[in-house]
Amino acid sequence: MQTQLVLSDDKATINLTGRFDFNTHRDFRNAYEPLLIDSAVNTVCVDFSEVSYLDSSALGMLLMLREKLQAANKAVLLIGVKGNVKQVLDIANFSKLFQIL
Repeated sequence: MQTQLVLSDDKATINLTGRFDFNTHRDFRNAYEPLLIDSAVNTVCVDFSEVSYLDSSALGMLLMLREKLQAANKAVLLIGVKGNVKQVLDIANFSKLFQIL
């Protein structure tokens, strides 16, 4: 998986590409950790439009992201969710925990 961070006003978007699984936990963490202390960022969007695969460890990483962002008083949005990724998030009832656009 590749990550790209895009900052715009008070919003940061983490664009993900490829497979989101256990092997990518460092890349994902490295993408969001600086945002936790960035006072200019109020909302973090995770863009799944280019993600081809998502496993249970990725779900755990998203839950950890949510927890850390809540502690920092920041919002998280999941965007570009479609296909198999949408199916996995639906089965895991993530729509009850995250705003999914």
